Amino acid sequence: MKLGSEEISQKLKNAGMKVTPQRHAILEALYSLNSHPTAENIAEYIHRTYPGIATGTVYHVLDALVQNGLVQRVKTDKDAMRYDAIMEKHHHIYSARTERIEDYFDKELDDLLLSYFQKKKLPNFDIDKITLQINGAFIDDSK
Repeated sequence: MKLGSEEISQKLKNAGMKVTPQRHAILEALYSLNSHPTAENIAEYIHRTYPGIATGTVYHVLDALVQNGLVQRVKTDKDAMRYDAIMEKHHHIYSARTERIEDYFDKELDDLLLSYFQKKKLPNFDIDKITLQINGAFIDDSK
């Protein structure tokens, strides 16, 4: 999902964040890459256009974006930290072989999971969010 410059600025403002060139570039990269990139992927992408943005700045800005609810972290089986700018309720389909992650939206599954855990009433635990990661291999994954 690609967003325009004004939409990205508005997302930052709505989250109570100051719009800086670094924050704008990094959030734009997340929406442009749309592949659950790592911080290194994002740094590599933005260095083509903004070579002056340090890799450390990318990590710092990503942390701020996560803290302000604009981005979420997705950890893979290989402990690689990936980032996802889609904040709507969804799940992930993940191939450990290729590290490929795709978003999976399914309202029926969301309702089923919520209903299940409401009935189970986990002791001493309040559920904020239920996210499922489906592990396997994509048919088109090369071996």
